Amino acid sequence: MVKKKIKKPLTVQQKINRRTFLSFGIFGTAAVGGVLGWRWLYNSPYEVKGITGNQRIPLRRALNKTELAVRRFLYNENHLVKTYPKAMASKNVRVNSDIGIEAEKKFDVAAWCLQVKKPNGEMLNVTLDELRTLPKTEIVYDFKCVEGWDQISYWGGVKFSDFLNHYNLHDQAQLQYVGMETPDKTYYVGIDMPSAIHPQTIMAYEVNARPLPLEHGAPLRLIIPVKYGIKNLKRIGTITFSNTRPRDYWAELGYDYYSGL
Repeated sequence: MVKKKIKKPLTVQQKINRRTFLSFGIFGTAAVGGVLGWRWLYNSPYEVKGITGNQRIPLRRALNKTELAVRRFLYNENHLVKTYPKAMASKNVRVNSDIGIEAEKKFDVAAWCLQVKKPNGEMLNVTLDELRTLPKTEIVYDFKCVEGWDQISYWGGVKFSDFLNHYNLHDQAQLQYVGMETPDKTYYVGIDMPSAIHPQTIMAYEVNARPLPLEHGAPLRLIIPVKYGIKNLKRIGTITFSNTRPRDYWAELGYDYYSGL
């Protein structure tokens, strides 16, 4: 009759050694996988420049799929960003970029007129005085930049959905995208329609209850709290509507087209 060998229980030190071995094994495998994945991505070809550009093809595909997932399953137009009392708003609102408004000292605010281009070619021209007759909406929220900083700021203007309704742009609101450009055409953004008509999206003509200064995009800029700052275009010159993505300044340089929060 063969006697079965009885396994001795592991000592505390043996248990520690085993766990250490497994931990290093898992960590090493993950590290190697990470390095190989990074090399694969680094050596992947760049996308053909179009509405988006300057990004590796696999990463752009991942960004696009993420956008679709967010828009289909996570975005909710009834979800509002957190707002704050006016007393918490910064008195010195940060100026982070002057792309599209570089020639601000020469810009004639009084001569400005918003141009709305309809898909059928019809043009709607709207003055600042006309915009001021629409119901005014104010918002105090935490403006967020892709660079990592944020600041509570206080804005006032016309809710974009109110603007569409007032000027009977209902058919345009059924399209998928809104495009906005500065008067000099050097800065431009593409916004998905659900975000554009979000109840907190406004075309602002005031900051801290005063008319916008030139450096903040006078006379009219976009404030869209559900997006990062790169989508909050200063000095709106033209607005267009389409079912295809309008061109977008930072998306052409490799950034995420959606840029949602």
